[in-house]
Amino acid sequence: MTTARDLMTPDPVCVESSTTVREAAAKMASSDVGALPICGEDGKLKGMITDRDIVVKVLAQGKDPMAVHVGELAQGEAVTVGADDDAREVLRTMARHEVRRLPVIDGHSLVGIIAQADVARALPNEPVGALLADISTD
Repeated sequence: MTTARDLMTPDPVCVESSTTVREAAAKMASSDVGALPICGEDGKLKGMITDRDIVVKVLAQGKDPMAVHVGELAQGEAVTVGADDDAREVLRTMARHEVRRLPVIDGHSLVGIIAQADVARALPNEPVGALLADISTD
């Protein structure tokens, strides 16, 4: 049985809630990722920031990326999956919440991120195609 732990990219780079959007964008660029988990000073996952969030919620609104903090962009509780959840649960969670990236937790600790590309590389075409259709709705 394939689990989230098998699919994930381990040891994700986090940004703290107090990190500016500009700093987060630079960290995304240097890490070659399109999203970063937002972790509080307590080390717990507070949300995710994506490259799309930066464009739509900051730049397009005329806000200063050096003045906006990523914690201001976190919305509600982050959608996560457990490290030992099976691949079917990963697919269901991504589809249900229409997310392309899913933080993986073990207990209360963030241990990885599963991206749409991770799923596509590891799983058969049929469930991957269904996932793409589910998260690519208008």
